Amino acid sequence: MTPHIPGFEADEAGAKQGGSNSLGELISVIIPTFNESERLESVLSPLLGLPEIEIIVVDGASSDGTAEVARRLGVRVLTTRPSRALQMNAGSRGAAGEILLFLHGDTRLPGDFARQVRAICARPGVSAGAFRLAIDGHGWAFRWIETFANLRSRFLQSPYGDQAIFVRSGTFFKLGGFPVMPIMEDFEFVRRARRLGRIAIAPSSAVTSARRWKKLGVLKTTLLNWGIVLAYFAGVPPKRLKGWYRRQPEASNSQLPASRSKLPTANP
Repeated sequence: MTPHIPGFEADEAGAKQGGSNSLGELISVIIPTFNESERLESVLSPLLGLPEIEIIVVDGASSDGTAEVARRLGVRVLTTRPSRALQMNAGSRGAAGEILLFLHGDTRLPGDFARQVRAICARPGVSAGAFRLAIDGHGWAFRWIETFANLRSRFLQSPYGDQAIFVRSGTFFKLGGFPVMPIMEDFEFVRRARRLGRIAIAPSSAVTSARRWKKLGVLKTTLLNWGIVLAYFAGVPPKRLKGWYRRQPEASNSQLPASRSKLPTANP
């Protein structure tokens, strides 16, 4: 019996259960969204029509027509209240894939992502994986952030949600899904996954939007993100951390908790 995962209190549009065939294990790409109508089509378009790929958009009551964009493209849509952990958990419970991949609404996957995901999930001793980080901004500051994040991911086995975390569905449910927290849910999920095995990093990069760094500035955003991670380790309640995080200008879904997990936007 599948254990209860918080976040399956969802309404569904165009639901269907699929299955895998001889092409390979089915990968369910789960995308929590909140007001991502401007970017969602560019994220979804490269995924449409790919064999053995299921796409589920879990919208958190967007007011800009995000869900309508996904439906127009023929993508399955679930709706929940806006909470990143809850949204991703809802998507996982509605997914048919043997592998679950959690993708931010402002992040694009590499072209051969499916091959890399399946290869990594087939390795013995691996509990979860993610991609390297790339940022779609120009300048040395973004390259420094990418370098630090990729070193952290490789040596500390600590990727964040904007690196498109993926995991076998059985492992995901064994871990109880993403913890329902106002922030740091992806960070905590990866910590728990490390107890079961290694977190592998794919050789290609997921490309994420630079908008949150541009809103507040690279230095301020970096210091804020580091401070939140350190405060979390020190035991500061996630609700208080979320309050600190919300003091920066809102950029969209990246600052909201969502159903299943997107690591906090705590990249350095």
